[in-house]
Amino acid sequence: MYYKVLNDDGTPYHGGSGKWLLPDGDTPGEWMPRIDNIVPCESGYHLCREGDLLRWLGPAIFEAEYRGEMIETDDKIVVSEARLIRRLDAWNERTARLFACDCAEHVVYLNDDPRVQSVIDVARRYANGKASDEELDAARDAAWAAAWAAARDAARDAARDAAWAAAWANAWGAARDAARDAARDAASDAAWAAARDAAWAAAWAAALDAEQGWQTQRLMKVLEG
Repeated sequence: MYYKVLNDDGTPYHGGSGKWLLPDGDTPGEWMPRIDNIVPCESGYHLCREGDLLRWLGPAIFEAEYRGEMIETDDKIVVSEARLIRRLDAWNERTARLFACDCAEHVVYLNDDPRVQSVIDVARRYANGKASDEELDAARDAAWAAAWAAARDAARDAARDAAWAAAWANAWGAARDAARDAARDAASDAAWAAARDAAWAAAWAAALDAEQGWQTQRLMKVLEG
């Protein structure tokens, strides 16, 4: 299965030009015009595999298919012809926010500041229409306060400890910062950007492969509705 991430109207979200031909209900969109001499990031139609989606989240996600020439890269494929099969309607602003919260909460144990969990809780309630804009703003401020506290802790530890202990403290400081960034992004106004950034920040905070695997599985459940 392949995917394409776009704006709602079929225009590119991650760069590029033109406009994709959108599906109509259960009827796939028409094939896009063939592009010869495809080059990753330069020419051709760029699609995601399942494992690539965390890197390319955006407002609208479509199932897609291709024919003709194909080039694989680390985080996408590039093809000469493609079309959109259907839009995954389960992905929207609400579910994007909730997915961001899930990613942040999955690594919240890396930060013992209770404000981090509180930020996630507010962001989740906001996604479900149970928190106000003012509460969301307050949660964002709390996330930044937690970030500064983590930074101060890391600096204090580095000054106090010997070289090896400082390195250990800095490593955990980076983990705390990543968890903080995930929580902060979960509360941001751009829900799809928050989902993408929270996923990547959380992934760097824990064991990359394992965490990205969990996030991908969680994302696919969201997309399945």
